[in-house]
Amino acid sequence: MKLIARDLSAGYGPRSVFENLGVELPAGAFTVIVGPNACGKSTLLRTLARLLPVRHGSVLLDGADIHSLPTREVARRLGVLPQSPLVPEGVTVRDLVGRGRQPHQSWWRQWSDQDSAAVHEAMGQAGVGDLATRAVDQLSGGQRQRVWIAMTLAQQTEALLLDEPTTFLDLAHQVEVLDLLGRMRDDGRTVVAVLHDLNQAARYADHLVAMRDGRVVASGAPREIVTAELVRNVFGLDCVVVPCPVTGAPLVVPA
Repeated sequence: MKLIARDLSAGYGPRSVFENLGVELPAGAFTVIVGPNACGKSTLLRTLARLLPVRHGSVLLDGADIHSLPTREVARRLGVLPQSPLVPEGVTVRDLVGRGRQPHQSWWRQWSDQDSAAVHEAMGQAGVGDLATRAVDQLSGGQRQRVWIAMTLAQQTEALLLDEPTTFLDLAHQVEVLDLLGRMRDDGRTVVAVLHDLNQAARYADHLVAMRDGRVVASGAPREIVTAELVRNVFGLDCVVVPCPVTGAPLVVPA
C-alpha cells in the first residue's frame, strides 16, 4: 500500500502546521518520520491517517483520495495508533485488543473463530498474552503501549501508522517493538512510524523522512541522507556520523 501527500496543508484551529507539503511513502517499506519537537511529525501522521482534516491538497491511498473512501474500508486497510490514546476504564486487555476486529464485523457478521485467532496472535506478537484478563487501566505505561499495539495488529491491515510507538517503553521493549514492526514489513505490510530517536530510526527504517518547521527537509534511505550536515540542519546538533558496528546503518554521535 502506497501513501502519497500532495500539496498538503493542515493545522489546528487558526494555526497552520504545514502548507503545500508533499511526501511519498513507499509500499511495503518501513518509513520513519523524524524531526525536532513541534516540527509537524505527528500532524503529518494524523493527516495521512484521516484523523485530521486537510485544509488543502490530498492524501492518496493507492491512488485514491483517502477522504473519498468509506470509513470502514479505510479502517480495514489502515491501522492507526495515535499518541497517548485514552484507556477505557475497566476494559480487559483481551477486550481492548478485540476492538481491533470491529472493521471486519457487521450486523450480520459478529464475533467469529477468525476474530479470536487474530486477537490471540496479536497479543502474542506484542507480548501481552499473559495480561489477557488484566484491566488495561491497571497496567504500567509500557504494558499499556504494547496492548494498544496489539489492538492495531489485530486489525490485520495492509498498513500500520504509529505515532511514537516506543513511548513509555524501556530500551529492551523498544527494541522488541521495532523488531516486531520490522517483521510486519517483512510480511508485506507498509509501516509508518514517528520516532524521536534518530539512531533507532536509521537502524530500522527503509525510508526516512526528516522534517523541520513544517517542511520535509530530506527523504530517502537512511544511508543516503543521514549526514552530519542534515543532523545540524534538522536538529541543530553538531555531531559525527559513523557506521553502526552491528548493522552498518548511520550512527549519530554528538560532538
